[in-house]
Formats: sequence, C-alpha cells, structure tokens
Amino acid sequence: MNKVALVTGSSRGLGRVIAIKLAEEGYDIAINFARNRKKAEEVKAEIEKLGRKCELFRANIGDVDKTQKMFSEIKAIFGRLDLFISNAASGVLKPLMELSETHWDWTMNINAKAFLFASQEAAKMMQENGGGKIIGLSSIGSIRYLDNYTTVGVSKAAVESLTRYLAVELAPLGIAVNTVSGGLIETDALDHFPNKEELIDDAIRKTPAGRMVELQDLANAVLFLASSKADMIRGQTIVVDGGRTLLV
Repeated sequence: MNKVALVTGSSRGLGRVIAIKLAEEGYDIAINFARNRKKAEEVKAEIEKLGRKCELFRANIGDVDKTQKMFSEIKAIFGRLDLFISNAASGVLKPLMELSETHWDWTMNINAKAFLFASQEAAKMMQENGGGKIIGLSSIGSIRYLDNYTTVGVSKAAVESLTRYLAVELAPLGIAVNTVSGGLIETDALDHFPNKEELIDDAIRKTPAGRMVELQDLANAVLFLASSKADMIRGQTIVVDGGRTLLV
C-alpha cells in the first residue's frame, strides 16, 4: 500500500509545492484547504497526472471539531497516514498596540492550536502503521523582531516549542517530529505586509547566500525530514534562510 501524506493549506503557495513534491516521491496525497476549492482542484489534477491518488478535504484547521472530522474522513478514504505536514497558516499583521483579542485568537488557533490537535489525530493514525513523521512550518519571525508580526511571530514560536514536546512524547509511537523555519519568501502571503518592498530589499541585500529563499528550498528541507535519512533528527527547528538570521 502506498504511503499517505496530509498537507494542510496545500491549495497554493508552499503547501502546494510540498504536496506535488511528495507525490513525485510516491506518496498519495490528502489536500486540505479552507476556501479556494478551484485552486485545490488544480493541485489535485497535477498530482493525479503523476499517477498518485489525491483527495480534497475542506476544513478550517483552527477548529478542533472540524479537524477531527477531517481526519476521520482521511482514514475512511485512505485507511492510513504516514506523514503530516502542518503548513496552513494565517495571521493579523498590525502593530502590537492595535491588536485585539480576536486578532490574537484567530492567529494562535490556526498556527499553534491546530498544530497540537491535528498532531494528536495524526499520531492516532500513524501508530496503527508503526509510526510516521510530523513536520511543522515556522518562520524567522519566531526568533527575531519583524514589524507588525507580533501575533504570527508568537504563534510560530509556539509551534517550535510544541515541536520539542511532541517529539519526546510521540517518539515511543515511532513518530518523529520536526519543524522547518523559512526566511522571507515571495508568495501571495507577502502581499499582506505593508512594508513588502522593504522586506524584499532586505532579503536580497542581506542574505549571505546571495539570494532570497525560494519555495523549493523549504520544500526540499521538508522532504529531507520526511525521509529515512532524517530518522534520528527529533524535535529540531531547521532554519532555511540562506544565513539571513546570522546578521543584524
């Protein structure tokens, strides 16, 4: 039976790239999306062209009940889960003093709470097959200040902390947990930053590797962690930023 991977938020951006790369590696794919079914259908079509099975699952992963329902549907259709990529993310980009409780709750629910409770459901399925891999996604705003990034930065720091706790407690089930943290990537999400051009200029001028991080760079790190070559890497956050965080 083919291995099965769930990638949340995989109708576009990084999630889309990861899902397609995993399909190329032989995984059947569970695509999760929240709103844009058309984009999700396009990813599904690409994956099916590769000869892999792919199904769509619409769910707001910030809602625990909907998340649990999604995992039940995945089990009914695929019968197993070997890899869970917690990619879906959202956030309110405002100065700290302009944040409301709603802004905080929205961001923390989708970015941090979802990682914990989706990982619980993933682990229940994985242990039936002797284990698996769970991989979170973070960003360098979790460890350094970025303008207007308070809610997202704190939620991603929570993801990185959860990675360590999950790695220890799920290890006896044969499950390895890690996170990939990325530098600035030019995607649709960057359009929501009021200082987008300033961020891009900074990434181009101050990245020692000489260029911005690209989607493929993060996806490649995810594929490495998903492989048997990374079996003894546990509870780590792998920073893929071309060296940007090494400089002021």
